[in-house]
Amino acid sequence: MKITLSKYAGFCEGVQRAYEMVEKIASDPKVKKPIFVLGSLVHNEEVVAKIESLGVKKISVEGKLEDFFEKNENQIGTLVITAHGTGPRIYGLAKKYQIDLVDTTCPRVIKVQRLAKIFFEKNVQIVIIGEKNHKEVVGIFQWGGESAIFVETAKDLTDLNLDPDREIAVLSQTTQDQEFVEFANQAILKKYPKAQILDSICLATHDRQSEINQLAAKNEVVIVIGDPNSSNSNRLFEVAKRVNKNSYFVQNAEQLEAVWFENKKTVAVAAGASTPAWIIEEVVLKLKNL
Repeated sequence: MKITLSKYAGFCEGVQRAYEMVEKIASDPKVKKPIFVLGSLVHNEEVVAKIESLGVKKISVEGKLEDFFEKNENQIGTLVITAHGTGPRIYGLAKKYQIDLVDTTCPRVIKVQRLAKIFFEKNVQIVIIGEKNHKEVVGIFQWGGESAIFVETAKDLTDLNLDPDREIAVLSQTTQDQEFVEFANQAILKKYPKAQILDSICLATHDRQSEINQLAAKNEVVIVIGDPNSSNSNRLFEVAKRVNKNSYFVQNAEQLEAVWFENKKTVAVAAGASTPAWIIEEVVLKLKNL
C-alpha cells in the first residue's frame, strides 16, 4: 500500500511558536512561577499533557474575568495566553493584579483582532464568519466591541439583516472552511455590494485545505489526524469527506482500523495544525505495518 503524507501535516508556524515559547519559559528561572495556561495552549490533548509534564498547568476562567483575577491574585506567577488569543480586558487586569503575561497568540489571529478593533472604533458593522463559541472567534468578537454579527451556517446568511447605509466589514475565523467562507462572502456581496471583504483565513489553513482536496481525489483512503476539539482538523476532515467517502478522522494510531484498508492500494495522511509530529509518525508507522 502506497502512503502519501501531506507536506503540510503537523504544527503550523503559530502553534510551533506557541509550543516553543512555553517550553522556554518552563525552564527559565527568571520567569515567575507557577505558570498557568489560560485554557488549552492548542486543541490537542497529547500536546496539553506534554506541556503539563513541564510543570505548566491549565487553568480556566469560571464566571467573570475580574472575579477570576481577584480569586487567583496570589496563586499565579505567570499566565500564558494561548495561540487562539483572547479579548483585550485581560491585559489590563493582569497588570492590575501583578500577574506576568506571556502572549503566544498567533500573529495571524492578532491581525484579525486588530482589524476588528479598528472597525469597531470607526463604527463599522462587523460580520465574523466562524464558530461563535470557538476561542479564537470569542477573542475577535471582544476586540470588536462585542458588537459583531456571526455567520456560522447558510441559514445565518439568509437571516442576515445589516444596515445598508453603514459601512460593513467581513472577517473570518483563520481556520474556517475555505469553501464556506468563499460562499458566504459572495452571498454577502450579492446582498450588500459595498461590503468590505477581508481575507483572514491563514495561509496554513488555505494550503492544507487546497492540498487535501487533491489528495482525497487521488487516493483510495484518506486519514486525517487531529483532536476532536481542533477546528482546523475538523475542517480538513470535512473537506476530505466531501471528495472521498473513504475518509477517516483519528486522534492517534490506536484508532486506525485494518478493515478501512482492505484491498486498497493508496492512502493519504493529513493532520491538523495542532497535531504533533510524534503522533503523525506513529500513525504512518502503523500504516506501514498493516
